[in-house]
Amino acid sequence: MFNEIDKNIKIFEDMFKDCGDLVSRKIPVSSTSIYVLYFDGMNDRDLIEGRILDTLMLEIRKAPPSNFENLTEALINGGITTADLSFQEHFEKCADAVMSGETLLLIDGFSKAVIIASKHFPKRGIEKPDTEGGINGPKEAFCENFRDNTALIRRRIRDTHLKIKQMQIGRRSKTDVGLVYLSDVVRPEILSEAEKRLKAIDIDAIIDSSYLAQLMSKNKLSPFPSFQLTERPDKAAAEILEGRIVIVCDTSPFVIILPAVLACFYQASEDYYQNYLIASFTRLIRYAASVLALTLPSLYICFALFNPSMLPTALLLKMSSAREGVPIPGVLEIFLMELAFEALREAGVRMPDAIGQTLGIVGGIIIGQAAVDAGLVSPVVVIVVSLTGICSFAVPQLSLSSAYRICKYFLMIASAFFGLLGFWAALVCIFIYLSSLTSFGIPYLYPFAGGDIRGDEGIKDTFLRLPLSFMKKRPIFSNNSQKTRYKNKEKS
Repeated sequence: MFNEIDKNIKIFEDMFKDCGDLVSRKIPVSSTSIYVLYFDGMNDRDLIEGRILDTLMLEIRKAPPSNFENLTEALINGGITTADLSFQEHFEKCADAVMSGETLLLIDGFSKAVIIASKHFPKRGIEKPDTEGGINGPKEAFCENFRDNTALIRRRIRDTHLKIKQMQIGRRSKTDVGLVYLSDVVRPEILSEAEKRLKAIDIDAIIDSSYLAQLMSKNKLSPFPSFQLTERPDKAAAEILEGRIVIVCDTSPFVIILPAVLACFYQASEDYYQNYLIASFTRLIRYAASVLALTLPSLYICFALFNPSMLPTALLLKMSSAREGVPIPGVLEIFLMELAFEALREAGVRMPDAIGQTLGIVGGIIIGQAAVDAGLVSPVVVIVVSLTGICSFAVPQLSLSSAYRICKYFLMIASAFFGLLGFWAALVCIFIYLSSLTSFGIPYLYPFAGGDIRGDEGIKDTFLRLPLSFMKKRPIFSNNSQKTRYKNKEKS
């Protein structure tokens, strides 16, 4: 930067030409002049105009600095009454700071710009989580503000080992991204790999944390998620304490948790806020519901159309009488009903809340009953499709539920061509594929595969959720030196 303020002003005005929301002004003060630059709506104007500028001009009028050293001392000690300020001499970095919500201050005769921290973005308040609701536990959710989200995590983990490694990703968006972890608990190889993948991202803009999850994934063609997304600060803090890493992305109300294995997607925050018996019961329901959501339509195709002899006689006669007069083949019938249910679910998501709920409930009842009364589909198919849809919502993580929806059609196609043999062959292919997946070096089927690495500690929090006092060791995600998390002081 130049010592002459007019040259610096000319460069900044050329850089921000045609920016209608830019606020800039050159102000003569005593024997010198200052220049203020910031974007309207991104700054705390009361802080800049009501406190800092008034105090700064008063200090300069009282004792005009005779040289740069006195000027710097006056700025730090009296002129700018904020702890967060820095000096910058590169034009591009100054422009990045202004676009990030900071205020730029130029002083005639001073070859560096003063960057004043004054971010004040429009933001949503801390509200209840929408996608991960529960009866027990905190009712706070992440919002779109980066610093608010990191504060919600730090409020729950008051440890000096909690680190937030911050960087900017996106050539144009320059989105703030933070790696949050416990330095003494996290595995160094997982941390270095996560940082390496983030730094390797070269894209023009990061709009949401989902962009990062997709770009960081090594299994880009896999329907199964290798990252968890959560909007609950309590869940993010709990996972950090287990040795996992949380990635916070500015402008996104969801944070990323890594590594992620299959068992993690069945664990809800509410499981740890209630009695272990209730939590274990609901956990078993989730696993059973996910199996039904994946296999129920395919089993109907196998038993009703290819292997009816395997059904009880009374049930077979009932299903046969229900299909009497239906003009559509059984395989096409269940495919059409499944697709109709998917369309109904998608329409309910896109509609406003009140209308969407009404459309999902009333539309499903009316369409299903009308199709049965018209003789287009059998009542058994409506029951199978409805039960499959209900079971898919029992999985806590939508990303895993969506993967099951994709695999469900793969099983249905195999069953439609080869019957029960095709069903089992397709199911074995899915399990083989799952066993080949890893997430940052952790087997995707852990602790079902490799669970004995820490004395079967991971099994205690899978199908059943044992009492917290029984889970004394952290899972495989954490460093070996910090594997113990609970000690019974009374016993010792």
